[in-house]
Amino acid sequence: MTAVDDLTTSLPTAPIMAGAAAVRECAAVTEPREMFRRLVSEPESEATFLLAHRVLAAFLPEPGEAATAAELLAEAAAVRDGLAGTLDDLRGDPATLRERAAVGLLEGCWLDTLSQPATQPALIVNRLLEQHFALRGRGVPERSTAAHRRRALEERGVTLPDLDAADFLDRAGARRLTVVAACLHLALCRVPASHLPEVVGVYCAFRVLGVDGVLFGTPPGPDAAPILTEYWASAPRADRARATAAFRLVLELEAALVGMLADVAAWERALPLDGHVTRIVARHAPFAGRQHGPVRVGRRLLSDALADEDARQVVWELRDSEYLRRRDGDSPFVRATKFGGPMFGVFDEAEARTLAAWEAAVAAGEEPDFDFEPCAAGDATAARWEEALRSAAPPGVVTGGPAPADERHLFHRLVNVERFPNVLDLARDHVAEVLDQSEALFTVGARGKYTDATFFEYSPEALSAHVENLYWTKLVDPYVPLAEIPGRDAVIAGQKRFALGSLIDGAWAHRSGVLGRYHRRSEAMLYAVHADEMGRGEVPKNHIQLIGQVLASMGVTLPHIRTEEFLDQRELPDGGYRFAVYQLCLALFPDSRHPEILGYNLGIEMFGLGALRLHEKQKLAAHGFDVSYEEAHLAIDNLSAGHARQAVEAIDAHLDLLRRDAGADVVAARWRRIWRGYASFALFVEERLVRRLMAGVA
Repeated sequence: MTAVDDLTTSLPTAPIMAGAAAVRECAAVTEPREMFRRLVSEPESEATFLLAHRVLAAFLPEPGEAATAAELLAEAAAVRDGLAGTLDDLRGDPATLRERAAVGLLEGCWLDTLSQPATQPALIVNRLLEQHFALRGRGVPERSTAAHRRRALEERGVTLPDLDAADFLDRAGARRLTVVAACLHLALCRVPASHLPEVVGVYCAFRVLGVDGVLFGTPPGPDAAPILTEYWASAPRADRARATAAFRLVLELEAALVGMLADVAAWERALPLDGHVTRIVARHAPFAGRQHGPVRVGRRLLSDALADEDARQVVWELRDSEYLRRRDGDSPFVRATKFGGPMFGVFDEAEARTLAAWEAAVAAGEEPDFDFEPCAAGDATAARWEEALRSAAPPGVVTGGPAPADERHLFHRLVNVERFPNVLDLARDHVAEVLDQSEALFTVGARGKYTDATFFEYSPEALSAHVENLYWTKLVDPYVPLAEIPGRDAVIAGQKRFALGSLIDGAWAHRSGVLGRYHRRSEAMLYAVHADEMGRGEVPKNHIQLIGQVLASMGVTLPHIRTEEFLDQRELPDGGYRFAVYQLCLALFPDSRHPEILGYNLGIEMFGLGALRLHEKQKLAAHGFDVSYEEAHLAIDNLSAGHARQAVEAIDAHLDLLRRDAGADVVAARWRRIWRGYASFALFVEERLVRRLMAGVA
């Protein structure tokens, strides 16, 4: 029997509370390429949450009857078999892989924030977390599925920027249908708790089809079929119907995308040299500017011709120009593309080879061949989805409404942020306020009982020395076994006091290291911390499960923290909400508050060690209560190689990269932010010191 309710459903259907400005901002986004950019790059925006709901409203069909898991797997196998020949033909083709990158590099994104306070410790969420951890290279970015695929691209001469780079789609040459499909996956990545059945359906269909494993020739990764079967055994019929519809949607989209890739490849094979050159000119024309000066083609300045965006006409006129007439073996055009020429470095290696071959063909007297049409592969299907995206609106949006009445209601909205995106501004202000307050500990932090937030100048050696001194003087050396054990009621009251923070264990890191950021070492380390706190998908090791067991051993039962019923519970005292609220607020800003999260992470991981935990374990054991939560922290947070040491290493990794990119002055400013994050944790655990500070007597 589980100690915390297992959840197999999404967040309950309810209005989405949003600000009027965010609603207008969301409605103003009409182009899929802009949707892609925002969904990747702006995870902290209220409008992004609304945009994700809107995209899913456009894509997700009304669920019909639920199929069985076996029926869905058979449908996927039939589609996979039907695509097999086409995929074999396209396998490893550089142009195909470039086109596919905007979808293939997203795999697993649906699970990035699925493990969160609103969903843990549901069995299906942990099964998916286990697979996500595998797709992420078990916490090592270089071993992740995305990294394998990037290497496959690079081995074929295709180098792409990060997903959150402004020019990613341009560099990938992503076609309309590719961008549209990517928007579906990205939207599900942003609001997965609201669409758990759809996450299961999309994930399993995508993994079972395995299109990218074939195309990129990369390791297959975990088997998703058992996930589908296990989910079907416990999910309500309505959720199975939703998962069925999502599963079939992916089968439809993936078949369309593979068909598009085949059509593009056929078009490429049939394209004459003049057509290839026209594509190259069209790609570079937007960046030509006025730097061509007096250069003319036909009767026009080249800069004017390029500005007209008629690449075919430019190539036609360039064919007959003096720039392609060879002198001493080379034409002026080819010389301009070589080292020392004005166009050296403009074209990549493949483009340069194509241009040289074209110049040679013109010199050999080959007739022009402009008998080709622009590639329209996938455009008709894309147009239908584009229209759906433009006309869709996030469902059930309510603007205005009262502010949270108290910390209980604020906590509820933060846990359910996908339904309350309008809480973001309040959360942002709250984080700033606490961080400002925390600087008061910079001068008196050494007086803390469990922490030392005294500010010092950063170096890796100084940080390590400070942490080790804190470990011995504050946490380990003060430990003496309790000579007298408090009574049973006092022990229960003490556990209740801190239980709320434990029920959101790992939450500070659950949005770190997500799509487009996982390649950064400090982000990946925070992601791994959250995965560890959740037992890497093994429910018996999940810290939310463990604290539930502790409370259950005391006879304390609670509704799940995401529910309306939890608002009314009176088992846990109101005093615990302030700490939990701050942690949830901080977690919502993994980009803008990454330095502060690193510092906070150090504070909370150090807190899992030493006298406090040992005393709690002693008190629990004396009354026959479960001690597994305390034991887990004493083990996993160790300073030798555990979370406490990893927290130090994450800070060092972040600042080392910053030093190499921006210099020592920037490191100093960033370090101050990191240490404010540490001090913000100390602000909550050093209550006596903070009271003295407020009274002006510290």
